[in-house]
Amino acid sequence: MEGKKNRNRIIGLRLTIEEYGELEKKWQKTPLKKLSEYVRRILFNKPVTVFIRDKSQDDLMAELIVLRQELNAIGNNFNQAVHRLHTLDHLPQMLRWLEIFERDKNVFFTKVDEVQERINLIADKWLQ
Repeated sequence: MEGKKNRNRIIGLRLTIEEYGELEKKWQKTPLKKLSEYVRRILFNKPVTVFIRDKSQDDLMAELIVLRQELNAIGNNFNQAVHRLHTLDHLPQMLRWLEIFERDKNVFFTKVDEVQERINLIADKWLQ
C-alpha cells in the first residue's frame, strides 16, 4: 500500500483554553471527523470545506419539522377513523363514528388553518 502511510511522528503543541476553543469551534464547522485531520490540512495548506449555517434556515427547518409532525398526527388520526368505519356493522356504531369523525374533522380543519398561518408567517419572514 503505497498510498497509505502510517503516521508515527507526534508533535506536541500547547494551546491556551481560548486558543483551543477557537480551534475547536472552527473545526466543528467542517465535515471532518477528527481534529487531527483538520489541523493537518491547515498545516499543509490543503483545502478545508466549511459549513456556513444560516440562522434563518435553522429557524425555518425547526418550524417545518413541527408542521410535519402535526400533519403526520392528523394523517394517523384520519387513517384510524377510516379503519374504524370499515369495522362497524350496526347503525348505532355508525352514528357514534359520525359524531367522532365530525369532531376530528373540525380539529383537522383547525390544524390546517394553523399550518397555513405558520407557512404564511415563514414566507413573510423569508421574503423580507
